[in-house]
Amino acid sequence: MKFTLLAPALLGATVLAAPKGHGLAARAAGRSRLSHPRIPASSEAIEGVESPNKTNVDYSSNWSGAVLTAPPSGTTFTSVSAEFTVPTPKPVNGQAGSSSAWVGIDGDTYSNAILQTGIDFSVTASGEASFDAWYEWYPDYAYDFSGISISAGDKISVSVVSKSSSAGTATIENLTNGDKVTKSLTAPDSSSTLGGQNAEWIVEDFEEGSSLVTLDNFGTVTFTGASAGLSDGSSVGTGGADIIDLKQNNKVLTSVTVPSSSEVVVKYV
Repeated sequence: MKFTLLAPALLGATVLAAPKGHGLAARAAGRSRLSHPRIPASSEAIEGVESPNKTNVDYSSNWSGAVLTAPPSGTTFTSVSAEFTVPTPKPVNGQAGSSSAWVGIDGDTYSNAILQTGIDFSVTASGEASFDAWYEWYPDYAYDFSGISISAGDKISVSVVSKSSSAGTATIENLTNGDKVTKSLTAPDSSSTLGGQNAEWIVEDFEEGSSLVTLDNFGTVTFTGASAGLSDGSSVGTGGADIIDLKQNNKVLTSVTVPSSSEVVVKYV
């Protein structure tokens, strides 16, 4: 879940401000912006585009991507990482919209907390794109990173690491221009510690105010080098992950595939 609060010190961030009603501009105006844990979609019949994963897929009204819902026996997830290329978002039906790509620990079957970090993609009705980099330990607010600039086409590395159930780090590196930011975080309270039970690679339609924002056409986000570290020092890939497609108003809006044990492809359809 992603509640976003703009601290005064972050007003000078070099990340481009998002269009009015989304991302940074919305935060500066004091409007709420949050990212929910996975919300199951209705089980009603699907209209329009059918997912190629229809025999092995879950549906959500806000998440699309892949989730490891349990670590190997005797271990917990302690890190999640991947790389992706920033897409050029496009408005849908002439409307401004947003989406967000992130990696995280917990927040699916384990809902007490989420340690996550990622990039928001926003676009105005006229097609002007902007991007925000952020980090969060749910249920605390999300905060924008400063000191990193992002453009469409940049290759981004994202990772979260839990040092313990109550301490961790979030790191985003722009591999194209060399900018890198890291933030140390702690659990906001004693009931919001990590369980290390889920690892996620997600593109999300987040919430602003009391409703989901209009989802933009983010094209395709391909997570590569996707890996989840374990408490015994080993790591696993995306093999066996649950596939989640985003479904709204009985229509499937994404097509998610896992072509290898280190990739997750999320395509807007």
